[in-house]
Amino acid sequence: MSRLHSRHLLGLENVPEADISLILKTTNSFREVIDRTIKKVPTLRGITVLNLFYEPSTRTRISFELAEKRLSADTVNFTTSTSSVKKGESLRDTVQNIEAMKIDMVVVRHSSPGAPYYLTRCMDANIINAGDGAHEHPTQALLDMYTIWKKYGRLDGLRIVLVGDVKHSRVIRSNIWGLKTMGASVALCGPSTLLPYEVEKFGCDVYTDIDEALDGADVVNVMRIQLERQQSGLFPSQREYTNLFGINKQRLKLLNKNFTIMHPGPMNRGVEITSEVADSGNSVILEQVTNGQAVRMAVLYLLSGRKEEEG
Repeated sequence: MSRLHSRHLLGLENVPEADISLILKTTNSFREVIDRTIKKVPTLRGITVLNLFYEPSTRTRISFELAEKRLSADTVNFTTSTSSVKKGESLRDTVQNIEAMKIDMVVVRHSSPGAPYYLTRCMDANIINAGDGAHEHPTQALLDMYTIWKKYGRLDGLRIVLVGDVKHSRVIRSNIWGLKTMGASVALCGPSTLLPYEVEKFGCDVYTDIDEALDGADVVNVMRIQLERQQSGLFPSQREYTNLFGINKQRLKLLNKNFTIMHPGPMNRGVEITSEVADSGNSVILEQVTNGQAVRMAVLYLLSGRKEEEG
């Protein structure tokens, strides 16, 4: 089995093209598994995976848990509401006590940027970042990239527009790093108040006019307004945001003929995207969810170091 350059997946910034290509190709094998009648393989039998979620999650948490179970791993779910965190226990003490119970891999979501990296200093387990604050969300970007790659057969040369709350979106950051590494042309679009300071350092085309951004695009990945991570007053109202940046049927005319609409979810229907667009034939939103399981199976498998014949 080919190996990744790191034993952790903390983000996609500085991850080499060879690693991303390996994950995408390995995902193909696991995509076939989840289409079978019996959606289970013995690949990670004997491996124990901890899902350490300090933030609410639906898609990511369920997706990881299903991926682990379909690889035959033993899964342990952690929630802060029923843990000693409520008694004041630190992150370090929590994870070291859990690791003493012989945990092999940890999938972590935390509100603090850098928390997954911090865990690599506290634990011997493989660490997978399932979202850390507004920093990165690598497996979401990988499933987005796989969905695009599966449709077009390539990422290189495609024009992909990421629309929305650029300043607070960890999904956008991971998509930028991954897509640029694979040769895609990446454009960012959102209100100026939702663009980060020195946004030009990302090396992307930047727009505050949605119609200019969409002109000639192959893929539009629409991001949710991160109301829980931003200060109030960054745009006048949701209605104005919809008028200026919402993806509706009229704006689809600006895209290339074989265009694709994406959204990582959860959607604010009628705000950043209309139901008509979200449910259209060019939308791959539900396919993204399905592909997410296969991507996470691939990541878990590759980081585990298991040999192919064991799967």
